[in-house]
Amino acid sequence: MEPSLAAPLIDRRAVVTLFSRLRTANGQSNPLPFYADLRSMGSVVPAPWGGHLVNSFELCNQVLRDRAWQVPDSAWRLRQGEKTRWNSISSREMGRTLPALNPPHHTRVRQSIGNLFDRNSLEATKDSVERTTDRLFDRLAEELRENGEADFSALVSEELPSLTICEWLGLPIEDYALMRDLTHHQVFAQELLPSPSQLALSDTATLRLQEYFIDLVAKRRAEPGDDPISTWLRTWDGIESDPAKADEAVYLLALLVVLAAPETTSTLISTMVWLLLEHPLQLEWLRAHPQHLPDAVEEVLRYDSPNHIISRVAGEDTTLGGVRVSKDQMVHLMIGAANHDPAQHSEPDVFNIRRRATHLSFSGGIHYCLGAPLARLEATTVLSTLLRRMPSLRISSPPVWAPRVGFRRIASLGVVAG
Repeated sequence: MEPSLAAPLIDRRAVVTLFSRLRTANGQSNPLPFYADLRSMGSVVPAPWGGHLVNSFELCNQVLRDRAWQVPDSAWRLRQGEKTRWNSISSREMGRTLPALNPPHHTRVRQSIGNLFDRNSLEATKDSVERTTDRLFDRLAEELRENGEADFSALVSEELPSLTICEWLGLPIEDYALMRDLTHHQVFAQELLPSPSQLALSDTATLRLQEYFIDLVAKRRAEPGDDPISTWLRTWDGIESDPAKADEAVYLLALLVVLAAPETTSTLISTMVWLLLEHPLQLEWLRAHPQHLPDAVEEVLRYDSPNHIISRVAGEDTTLGGVRVSKDQMVHLMIGAANHDPAQHSEPDVFNIRRRATHLSFSGGIHYCLGAPLARLEATTVLSTLLRRMPSLRISSPPVWAPRVGFRRIASLGVVAG
């Protein structure tokens, strides 16, 4: 039988209601039933606001690796109209960074930075990550002694990725907290359906970050060092004859690194600690088998990815999962749902650190996450330190989740010493 090329008839209100419930405290604490409902509607479902939702692991994986599917770049955003969210200040600026570039521009920028976190780079960063993690656990222990309870998210998860990336970039230590706060606000531009007030927050944060990093690039050009920004300047001076264009390229790289790394990694760390403390038998097994720490991190990434949605645009008229998709139409890859696709994993809604966890949480293809090795290093370091220093730590209160759909965030995670 030939596959149907017409979009399946889906109750628009049912999809709208599902996404509304995902934003509630109940939906944030356990989105899996809602994802099951979404998958039951089909592998490719019309989105009420336009485009399609892609729910199967196989099709999400296919789109991520097929270069016929593009990212929503600056030209695409401009075509959506001046008054749309795609042409907000924050969205336009994100449209100039590496994740929103298509070849050949993407190829040129990607080659200019090489492999940011290869084996040698990670070895140089590892000692710093371990020292920072120990200092943060010192603060956590002190808070537990003084108050009996502490917020793991605020004291460890939020701090480690921000401190690591700011130190790596060579930023002044007094600016670390500012960078963390600005990234929390800027991320709304990357959410699925941001409200006008959220976009306003994102726009303000973007302008502040733009001002900060343009100024920083100018300072590094005047007084270069051995930091990444100075290195990128030297590289781009060999690519661009116009120093102003080289400076702009380096500013966009610095902006990307600060926006991409801390926000998602902090969520990964908090989610990891929450899941493992809620599964003490698995944590105990891991203590006896520490060689499987990386496997535990991969299962956390599969079970509850920091980013649940990745968007792509059809480069030409095509068919996906038997559904016609027009050129320029957007598809939202529902990574959170795809990672729980029963066609890919047995018992997908069971958290099991012994499984070989394949997932799409770091995207795929040419846009595979550059910071994935660093995120894995930070997560395994926190987990190793937890097992070594606080083997009896327990959850004292349920996590408090920020009301998001795409970018997950545990705003607080109460813990007590066992």
